[in-house]
Amino acid sequence: MVMSRSFSKCFCESLFILCLASGLTRPVYAGEAELNQNNIDNHHDINKLLSCLNLNAPGLEKVKSSVDDPQLAAKELLAYYRARDFVKHPVDRQAKPEMLGKCASMNDISEAENAMKHIFVGQPAYPPHFCGEDINWNSRPVPDMEWVWQLNRMGFWQSMSLAYWHTNDEKYAKEWCFQFVDWTKKNPLDKEHDYAWRSIEAGIRGHSWTILFQRFLDSPSFTPEVLVAFLNCCHEHASYLMTKYSKGSNWGLMEADGLAFIAITFPEFQDSKKWRDEAIMRLNTEINNQVYSDGHQRELAIGYHSGCIGWFTRSFDLAKMNGQANAFPESYNKKIEKMCEVLMKLGFPDGTTPQFGDSWTGTPGHIWESLRNWAQLYHRDDFLYVATEGKEGKKPDATAFALEKSGFYSMRSGWDKNSICLVLKCGPDGGGHCQPDNGTFELYAGGRHLMPDAGSYIYSGDPKNREWFRQTKVHQTLTLDGKNSTFSPKLLLWKPGTDLDILVVENKSYQNLTHRRALLFVDKKFFVIIDEAMGDATGPVDIHFQLGPGSVVSDYKNFSACTNFHDGWNVLVQSMKQKGMNMKDEEGQVSFLYTKKEPRPAFSYGLQKNTKEQETRFITIVVPYNESQPRIKVRLTGKPKIGSSHMELKIVTNGISKKISYDL
Repeated sequence: MVMSRSFSKCFCESLFILCLASGLTRPVYAGEAELNQNNIDNHHDINKLLSCLNLNAPGLEKVKSSVDDPQLAAKELLAYYRARDFVKHPVDRQAKPEMLGKCASMNDISEAENAMKHIFVGQPAYPPHFCGEDINWNSRPVPDMEWVWQLNRMGFWQSMSLAYWHTNDEKYAKEWCFQFVDWTKKNPLDKEHDYAWRSIEAGIRGHSWTILFQRFLDSPSFTPEVLVAFLNCCHEHASYLMTKYSKGSNWGLMEADGLAFIAITFPEFQDSKKWRDEAIMRLNTEINNQVYSDGHQRELAIGYHSGCIGWFTRSFDLAKMNGQANAFPESYNKKIEKMCEVLMKLGFPDGTTPQFGDSWTGTPGHIWESLRNWAQLYHRDDFLYVATEGKEGKKPDATAFALEKSGFYSMRSGWDKNSICLVLKCGPDGGGHCQPDNGTFELYAGGRHLMPDAGSYIYSGDPKNREWFRQTKVHQTLTLDGKNSTFSPKLLLWKPGTDLDILVVENKSYQNLTHRRALLFVDKKFFVIIDEAMGDATGPVDIHFQLGPGSVVSDYKNFSACTNFHDGWNVLVQSMKQKGMNMKDEEGQVSFLYTKKEPRPAFSYGLQKNTKEQETRFITIVVPYNESQPRIKVRLTGKPKIGSSHMELKIVTNGISKKISYDL
């Protein structure tokens, strides 16, 4: 039904009166500007909303019969949603009484209290910022655009909703309703407000707003006017997301996730089925496009890999809760399980993860809660064993894992916190969140990250530092003339064993130079690395190493460097002497947190490749140790040419000699 413009104007005036009555215009908290007729935009138009709903749907009879009385129609629609029980959601409104005093952390309460005063968190690495009494949703306290983008994800609204359920204090709901209406009227979908309307933010809001709906719907402050604004804006989000499909990217998953949550949570929209089908089609497509057969997500940054597990899982779980799981093939869930295995295989013994690409290693134990949940979901005793540090479940069958398609390989001495664990990366180009670092590795031992990856430091607002962390030479791999390498990986040998794990990979790093790296884990105690530069290229060839922050003892005469921690584990790196080789210190930085970096020891071994025919090879030992440093000598047996398919070494450890070899 189409109403006249004058009738619609009368309804808008009525909305204003009701807004006053409901307390949406209160000079109580900073920035609460009064809603007046000029603030009643399309988001608050009941006519627009009614035209988008399927009023013939069961339960909407009273809404349909009230279309000539917009105020009553909005009231009946709110009553419908409060009574509706056939749509299931991970946040169960009926559980609110049980959550009193149990669901918000001190940080949630603090963030919620700040948000009440319009002191908001954008990118959480930066301090909270006061965005004005009259909220400026385009506030930019720092040059980093991540701040304003993440401001418009409104993570602090989740804290407000948790604080509301935790305390049952209506002030949180009242202020959230005000802020929501304020955001909708100030952020129309146009170019001027593109800071708020990247498709990634729209997708994140599409999911998170359904949570807010569940937590605030029963509040007295959640008036018919707020409902109208909320549903109109959800409809706008879904319609917009239908036009945005970032194929092959984590963005595409967040877009689909938001679309699915709006569609399934609000089946009353006429377009809900179309939205749902599109979202599920995208997820079914992307899980095959984005996830390698070994389980790793194609962007090759484990933080994004973990996020993708969540985005793939959430929509599937929501569909399952609502009897729609058959929209996903059986292979979908099995591929998610394969993705979950990656964190077990590549995770360090303290529950952290490698920080290759745009990832951060995280706090100790941060993957354990996820592994515990997946253990229950997939009936995986090995997940449970790792999640509980061996207290429950069953120890994984192996200590060495190869993810051949994505190019990750891990070797470890065991599964307890003091175990040695090395993860090496030599994979395809993962795109913008990946770095030119093929051949690099991270080393953990004895509860310490002895040789961590540099990390990424920052995304935007500081391009100089962003680029510094994306250099090949700040990773533990080989360079020619210090330039960045390309992606052209190849696995030559993967041979794990009881007392010797062998990995040989290649990467055509430069136009006329291929880097072959053999890594041997000897007796589950130390590593021998053989690096070869094969090809016609000439120039300085270097292999680079970086240690964890702290002091270092360097011996340039013997080409060695070791950490100097006074307690616990240390690591020795030593390259075998050869004519013409030099050892030099390099600039070293590491970032464990966004926008935070610290210096760390870094050095390289170098040889000048003067002719096309010149052979260039480095043999290096990497020895993690506790207390006394072991005496290890390595010698190449015979005179194998560069690129030889057979390699044999003699190793003497504390006076005990043994031979090891491999064949390609």
